[in-house]
Amino acid sequence: MKMKFAFLFSTLVNLCFAQSADSIKVVLREGTNLAVALSPDKQTLALDLQGTLWILPVTGGVAKPITDNLGDCRQPSWSPDGNDIVFQSYRDGGWHIWKINKDGSNLTQLTFGIYDDREPQWSADGKRILFSSDRNMNYDVWELTLETGNLKALTTHVKNDFYPAYAPDGKSFTFISERNEKPSIFTQSLETEDAMVAAESPATPAAPVWSPDGKSIMFSSSDRGDAKLVQVNISDKKITNFTLPTEDAFPFRATWLSNNEVIYTADGQIKKKNILKNITSTINFEASVYLHRPPYTRKQYNFNETKPQQVKGIMAPAVSPNGKQIVFSALSNLWLINTGTAAPQQITTGSFVNMQPAWSPDGKQLVFVSDREGGSMDLWLKNLSDNSEKILTQLSGNEEMPMWSPDGKSVLFLHNGFNGLLGGNQLSIINVESGEIKKIHAPIVNPSQPSWSADGKRIVLSSLVVFSSRFREGLSKFQIISLDGSADKFWLPVEGKGIATRNKNGPIWSPDGSMMAYTQDGVLWIVPVTPSGEQAGPPQRLTNELSENPTWTADSKSIVFLATDKIKKIKLSDGSIETIPLNLNWQSWQPAMSTTIIHGARVFDGKNNTYRTNVDVIVEGNRIKEIAQHKEHTSSNVIDATGKTLMPGLFEMHAHQNESAGERLGRTWLAYGITTVREPGADPYEATARQEIWSSGARPGPRLFYTGALQDGNRIFYGLANTATGANTELELNRAKTLGFDFMKTYVRMPDYLQKRITAFAHENGIPVSSHEIYPSVSYGVDNIEHIGATSRRGYSLVRSNIGRTYQDVHELANKSKLKITPTAALVGGFGTLTFKDPTLLKNMQYVSLYSEEYRQTYDAALKQQYAQIEPTKKFVSNIQKAIVRLVAEGNHITSGTDTPLMPFGISLHLELQTYVDGGLSPFHALQSATLWAAESLAVDKDLGSIESGKLADLVIVDGDPLKNIRDAWNVKWVMKSGKVYSIEELLKVPEGK
Repeated sequence: MKMKFAFLFSTLVNLCFAQSADSIKVVLREGTNLAVALSPDKQTLALDLQGTLWILPVTGGVAKPITDNLGDCRQPSWSPDGNDIVFQSYRDGGWHIWKINKDGSNLTQLTFGIYDDREPQWSADGKRILFSSDRNMNYDVWELTLETGNLKALTTHVKNDFYPAYAPDGKSFTFISERNEKPSIFTQSLETEDAMVAAESPATPAAPVWSPDGKSIMFSSSDRGDAKLVQVNISDKKITNFTLPTEDAFPFRATWLSNNEVIYTADGQIKKKNILKNITSTINFEASVYLHRPPYTRKQYNFNETKPQQVKGIMAPAVSPNGKQIVFSALSNLWLINTGTAAPQQITTGSFVNMQPAWSPDGKQLVFVSDREGGSMDLWLKNLSDNSEKILTQLSGNEEMPMWSPDGKSVLFLHNGFNGLLGGNQLSIINVESGEIKKIHAPIVNPSQPSWSADGKRIVLSSLVVFSSRFREGLSKFQIISLDGSADKFWLPVEGKGIATRNKNGPIWSPDGSMMAYTQDGVLWIVPVTPSGEQAGPPQRLTNELSENPTWTADSKSIVFLATDKIKKIKLSDGSIETIPLNLNWQSWQPAMSTTIIHGARVFDGKNNTYRTNVDVIVEGNRIKEIAQHKEHTSSNVIDATGKTLMPGLFEMHAHQNESAGERLGRTWLAYGITTVREPGADPYEATARQEIWSSGARPGPRLFYTGALQDGNRIFYGLANTATGANTELELNRAKTLGFDFMKTYVRMPDYLQKRITAFAHENGIPVSSHEIYPSVSYGVDNIEHIGATSRRGYSLVRSNIGRTYQDVHELANKSKLKITPTAALVGGFGTLTFKDPTLLKNMQYVSLYSEEYRQTYDAALKQQYAQIEPTKKFVSNIQKAIVRLVAEGNHITSGTDTPLMPFGISLHLELQTYVDGGLSPFHALQSATLWAAESLAVDKDLGSIESGKLADLVIVDGDPLKNIRDAWNVKWVMKSGKVYSIEELLKVPEGK
């Protein structure tokens, strides 16, 4: 079997790197964050380059791949006999230790399970492998005995220990530990647990390795401004710099040719340094990869559509205690269905957001969330007998996710003072009669809907539990909170298997207290529990279709849930499922075929780097009819833009939104001249609801191109991340098709084999795929990259180095594939560096008008923390800016996006553009990244992105000259979306009424 597997694997490797008729050859001569290891005979290098292991003569030359490109193979280490290489791989959806023969045969997995195993090194006797692992729920140093497969933890400190390396005599090892005030280099004997400090690093340390004589340790030391290798003398702990200050040393083990010669990686290259002579040379290499990117037909959009469409943005359906009614939110209001009737009754009105309804135990009242009073989300009560409403809370920030207590006297809710996607949520209870509010728990980051126990003494929700503090990802677990103050309990129905996206996917306690309902692997489950919330038996699967948002009837005999685009009800007694009829439509708003003339503006058309002057833009209905020579007009429907600049509406290409931002969100985008938003990750029903309400014209807002949950791996971080395990991937893909997603977003822990499947499905249905990864994703057709380097499962990026530099491999892959990159430069420091340099940027009119003083003060405080590290941040941002300028010079059409709400909506896009220009990009190209190039990325450039006859009238009029001064782009006077005109005064004003 071994020989057969070796043959098959070797064939697969050859296929992955073979040229076919439709392939694109890319020759890589530099590598971003590549690692190397030297064979024992010092003749051959093993290198990891863009997730593949390669073999290269130590003198340089053509590299040969020995693994395929789907394993994300990293950090090789040779066996002492030179026949095998051990490495970490993500091939099975987790980091584990693997080995392979140097000729590419006998690929073998050595460690298994739900834990991450990293940074292996082979022992000198060939019998053991040293590595780090989070098997004890923090990182420790472990040792694997190859003959027996026995695993042993060599360190067991409560703080993380990682990146180990054997001493030359094999009797001790060095490693990084966080047990001191800051991470430091430690050494420890293999016989004892007495660890000793070898060096305190001046910055973040990584990858220590002993010199052959055992007298010194070399390691990486980096911050955002500098990345270097340093050497510590063991006897006196004196630290000296090994690399030059200008070098960008990668954070991996150096490899020693002798006591005086070292091979290491830096500046995208493999380097060799003679310490005595202080001479550095380069080991050149070539590695060829092939991109298979067949064209596909993109999804078509009918922006003139007027036919009624079925509402699919159904949020948080809740069944009444008697099971006869269902309340839900859609189109920004609450609706009530009586079972047996398909037409729902609208029970709230107005242009504000009304959502998250919950029934009182007697079925006579609803508690819900609305921003109708003061602009933030408050709790409201609605009496169903007389339709009266009253406000229940008016705290600063947002109150969300309400749930009545079993006795009907109190309401449990979450309160956060920041913008809903991130930040701690305070779990609180309000007495409905007295209005007294009690905080009952320390803030929890991004939890699910809380749910009461039957006796009202406990609460259950799902929250993130990480495996270690070294990396932020973990599992969404059940969290039991007792109101008597006893310690919380965390558990899962199946250990090691997290449940679905947090929000309203459970666990939800049954009213009789005997069960909890939840979603896992995309389907509905129940699990029996004790009155105290402990698991009392095995879980039971209830559905085979996508099933979310479970809500119980009062008798605990039925559950109502969302099934993709339908509301369904299941009876637990026999498993029968009925579809609840729902007839609710919405209609895209289209203007009357009247004419509007924009008179006398300078026109930046999005295509040319100069203005068209002395022209009038004539809009008829929702489209530009013509661009004509300027003349006087007698029509009353004229906007006098004399002396001002007319531009295409701007695109924000990376924004995560949340309905808790309220009605103000749509006005904010438009007030900044942003007429199109791309949302790469959201609750799918909230995103669909936003698209429907903004398209209907009932609330002002931009065009929205969206996807649903982040498609992630076995571990997740954000509550909107979905664990795609393969079992539920097809369900998620079907939802994308049914709800009409505009693209798919794969995330940090998504294994390559699933990302490849998602890409194939998406392209079959005409939609692109976005990722944090560059390779191998570009080899099988992924269309977009989010960020020039962001969160990575590796702890480092393959798109830029730790100090923000990019190298030939990234540029060659991006340019040959025509990949679209959204840099998010403001996110990684551009916002902070610009506002540090010019605090008046935070006096922007829209920012001051649309954001509360409390919000601005909170964000100011966050910026001040960034300012404490402003010098290294400036260096980092400068490197990112250079990469952006280089990409554009090479012909890459970057797109502008920001990753809001990590920064404020609207203002962040303009600071993104200002960061580009501050780094040397022309205002013309900066504006193109937010207009024409963005439209190209979305494949809507025949309708949007430039000012041309026949295109949609999404336009913005600004004071000033943005082609000369990019900051003038936010001096918005009027915005037109689909032919409808908004003045800046109108957009800054809170609408009247409820």
